Amino acid sequence: MPVPSLPSFAITWPNRQTVDEAVRRWAAELVRKHPVPRILAIGYFGSYARGDWGFGSDVDLLVIVEDDPTPFIERAVRYQTLSLPVPADLFVYTRDEWQAIQEQPSGRHIAREVVWVWPEDERDPAREARNDLRATFPSSEADST
Repeated sequence: MPVPSLPSFAITWPNRQTVDEAVRRWAAELVRKHPVPRILAIGYFGSYARGDWGFGSDVDLLVIVEDDPTPFIERAVRYQTLSLPVPADLFVYTRDEWQAIQEQPSGRHIAREVVWVWPEDERDPAREARNDLRATFPSSEADST
């Protein structure tokens, strides 16, 4: 006797555009909710930045702050990422730490592929700091915004 089969289904994962838009909204909200320490720039790197994301990929987030005495390992706790459509790894560096990390091969690699998403407004007071970061650590996306 034939047994009816279950309807087929497809498992999907958010694409780059969906993640990029969500990260941009998240970044704007982050800056609004957390005026201290002063956020200079927010970006993402890894598979979503390169365009080779796949099912199960996370987004690697980078937040650069002016200064923060909180130990590195504890900084990310203050920033909630549950609103993002994929899991996230969050790295929060002070400006000085971010500049120093560029001396390491892994830091140079991140700097080359990071997609900066905040600030977007040319009139934003943090724009100069972001431009300084871009000039020092250019990425393929730096000139497109």
